[in-house]
Amino acid sequence: MELDMTKGSPAKLIASFLIPTVIGNVFQQLYNMVDTIIVGQYLGNQALAAVGATGTIMFLILGFMTGLTAGFTVLTSQRFGAGDMDAMKKSVGMAAILSVAATVIMTTVSVAGMDGLLRLMQTPEDIFLMSKSYILIICGGMWCTVLYNLLASVLRAVGNSRVPLYFLILAACTNIALDLLFIIQFGMGVEGAAWATVVSQGLSGILCLIYMAFKVPVLKLSREHYRPDFHAMSIEMKIGIPMALQFSITAVGTILVQAVLNTFGSTIVAAYTAATKVEQLVTQPYAAMGMTMATYSGQNCGIGDYDRIRQGAKTALVMSTIYSVIIFIVIMVLQPYLIKLFVSENFEQINSYARIYLFVCGLCFTFLGMIFIYRNVLQGCGYALMPTMGGVVELVCRAVMAAVAAGFSSYAGVCSANGITWLITGVFLWIAYVIIFRRLPRGEIVQKSDR
Repeated sequence: MELDMTKGSPAKLIASFLIPTVIGNVFQQLYNMVDTIIVGQYLGNQALAAVGATGTIMFLILGFMTGLTAGFTVLTSQRFGAGDMDAMKKSVGMAAILSVAATVIMTTVSVAGMDGLLRLMQTPEDIFLMSKSYILIICGGMWCTVLYNLLASVLRAVGNSRVPLYFLILAACTNIALDLLFIIQFGMGVEGAAWATVVSQGLSGILCLIYMAFKVPVLKLSREHYRPDFHAMSIEMKIGIPMALQFSITAVGTILVQAVLNTFGSTIVAAYTAATKVEQLVTQPYAAMGMTMATYSGQNCGIGDYDRIRQGAKTALVMSTIYSVIIFIVIMVLQPYLIKLFVSENFEQINSYARIYLFVCGLCFTFLGMIFIYRNVLQGCGYALMPTMGGVVELVCRAVMAAVAAGFSSYAGVCSANGITWLITGVFLWIAYVIIFRRLPRGEIVQKSDR
């Protein structure tokens, strides 16, 4: 089921890889979304706000690890595209070693510093203990998330986007069943939602591991592939660390915005939480497009076919723009029904706040698509600096918007933070892509060595 993206129609290849990835991302997003729906309906608005108040922290910590594992496997896709299977296997072994080390460090640091971070974010006192309990369980189970994300990234690097989807669907169904069991039957509160997420993520990761061991000969590793190769490690770290920092820089910006939002009280936090869950669900195709373009550009970069990468980027932008227009109309029509999924009380007030957020963000979905496309094309080709600088641009934009919103006590300012940030960052990364690709060869395939 491996897919060579260096031959054939770019549009067909991108679509065939993208569709399973979109579905997989949606199901992965359902982990938190189902938690939020069940928490909101059965535990009330305070519990909903408690889970929502930890969203940016989860993005900071788990986003860092997701960026790291995705970066580690860029070398895998390049080696696969170049046809060097032994070096490809070695890259997987080194990615596994680096991921284990990073998981141990991040779990220890996040658990130890969580109380202070929640205080720094001005988490409302009426939801503080629930928020802390929820996020500590998520952090303690970080290895489950890393296991799945790493193995799914490895499979995607060799063009297999379907198997991670199958295991995610199974895990999402497990998550729903465990949510109902832990929260409703066992009365475990928000802790039950966290445990359901961790166990389900662990299941999807273990299933990926079993599948790779028995069904993917090209990824069957021997002991020698785990022997430390510091050259391969250094390449993976040069790509992985900037990608992880890019996620973290973005997350710091969202934390600043969340800290301002928390000062408005738990009702507005609940409304914002419901709206962002809808936004995160409908924007998963952009993240999937990013994963697709990272694999596509990585494999084609392996043989130096830059014209093909340019053609793929144009195709991806057209697809993304069409989707942006359609999904904005859809969420504006369905918004009240979607928000009602999360809310069991005070619906009219919460819905009015949620609509403002979704309208403002929806207007800028096209620019979010640009961010994922151009950032991942550059990262897939081994260029880490400009995507990282894009993260810095995001941080600065969100910091400015947070300061403005705080100064005017403006909820509209909080809602505008994402949209304005996407617009500015999307344009920045498009300019970076144009400048970098103007320097690269046209009309010929250039066999490459390590960047």
